[in-house]
Amino acid sequence: MIRKIIHINEDLCNGCGACAAACHEGAIGMVDGKAKLLRDDYCDGLGNCLPTCPTGAITFEEREAAAYDEEAVKARMAQQAQQHEGGCPGSRAARIEHTAPQGGCPGSRANRIEHAQPVHTAPVDAPSQLMQWPVQIKLVPVNAPYFDGARLLIAADCTAYARGDFHDRFMKNHITIIGCPKLDEGDYADKLTAILAENDIKSVTVVRMEVPCCGGIEFAVKKALQACGKMIPWQVVTIGCDGTILD
Repeated sequence: MIRKIIHINEDLCNGCGACAAACHEGAIGMVDGKAKLLRDDYCDGLGNCLPTCPTGAITFEEREAAAYDEEAVKARMAQQAQQHEGGCPGSRAARIEHTAPQGGCPGSRANRIEHAQPVHTAPVDAPSQLMQWPVQIKLVPVNAPYFDGARLLIAADCTAYARGDFHDRFMKNHITIIGCPKLDEGDYADKLTAILAENDIKSVTVVRMEVPCCGGIEFAVKKALQACGKMIPWQVVTIGCDGTILD
């Protein structure tokens, strides 16, 4: 049947995930850092997702599409509700508890062996490893002198709060720039392409959270690396919401 349904312009999508969170029917998902219409029959054509998109990537179109299947949507949402609480994984409330080893003599302690996330401690006056200012992707000058010969760290801004050793593990000896694709307007790809193309960048490390909206920053970096015309070594590190390094 011919009906009104949403259309997502991938070139305008910045991967923030706001539309996926706003879609109550689960018709939109994040795939490779971009919003995708997963199934036509999940889209009711009402457009609750449109006003949440910061880049105007979502519009209406009229085309051949399967009819909206309300019963299928209800069944899918019920199944998801059984698996976890609803809402965007990036904004879902959760309490994180880090357990530390008990004190006392190891030889006389009654032990229950558990593999727990270690608690990282640092001196109160531990020096910052930040090597430049500003740090926001939107604010850094493209031709700043500190980019010359830099090992570049491009990080989602939540990552520094998830890891107690973030400065020493990731920032040390790197130029650090940060952003949040869900909250910042526009796409980072053009700015990052210019930074990589116009400076002697030695390597790129991307540090992101596990939540889907963080795929936007990874996608922007990949796009910039492809567009800059250089072969630059790069890697992606994903951090779980509990601070564990997932890959």
